[in-house]
Amino acid sequence: MNSDTKKRCIMIFPQFKNINIIDEIREKYDPLSNNVRPHITLVFPFESNISKVDLQDSLIASLKEVKPFDLILGEIIKIYNTIGFFLFLSVKDGSEKIIELHNKLYDGMLKTYKPKWLNEGGFMPHMTIGNFSDRTALNNAYQDVCSIKDRFSILVDKISVEIIDENEDSIIEIEVNLNK
Repeated sequence: MNSDTKKRCIMIFPQFKNINIIDEIREKYDPLSNNVRPHITLVFPFESNISKVDLQDSLIASLKEVKPFDLILGEIIKIYNTIGFFLFLSVKDGSEKIIELHNKLYDGMLKTYKPKWLNEGGFMPHMTIGNFSDRTALNNAYQDVCSIKDRFSILVDKISVEIIDENEDSIIEIEVNLNK
């Protein structure tokens, strides 16, 4: 990466009242729990030299018609695929809005940064709460948390761009409010 190139990701950072439940699970099972707050990814990590101003202008243009929306997460599910072994907190309400945001953001200046695997497997809105090296570890963690039936709800009213530094730490660079 040259000095102008930044690694970024575009996300929703929900501030649930009961987020401590998610935090506790992530502390045990998500290696990135100390680097980035609980989030829902809209645009997956990409490296570019797009300026902050250009990216912010693009986001504002892409999101100008998007109104705040209700989001409810619940049900912990196991996922294993070519990318890895994960525990996801699935989206129960608001999934179609997240897919709409995801598509809008990848439709503009970020089109060339869309990972190939997204075109093959599709996009499933979720919050990652665990990341594992093998299926056994995934299954053991799932047994530990599968009885958690809490719901997590919030009104989503802004989208954030983070810079991912060399330590994998998240630094918020841009926040765009959704139009009321």
